[in-house]
Amino acid sequence: MTKRITVVPATGRSVPDPEAGDLLPVEGREVPDNAWWRRRQADGDVTTKPAKAPSTKAVTAAQSEEVK
Repeated sequence: MTKRITVVPATGRSVPDPEAGDLLPVEGREVPDNAWWRRRQADGDVTTKPAKAPSTKAVTAAQSEEVK
């Protein structure tokens, strides 16, 4: 599974999203963590949002699977 990140366009920037085929929305979008998006970040075109923490249910279910 490919790691994903959430990116938001910098103020005043229009950033194409090659995967979706449109422009990155102002509220941002989850995208693959790859060279394209890392370069956009390095150029100042986008910023990243912190990853969402897994829900308590997901963590508990994963822990119970490890015990088995």
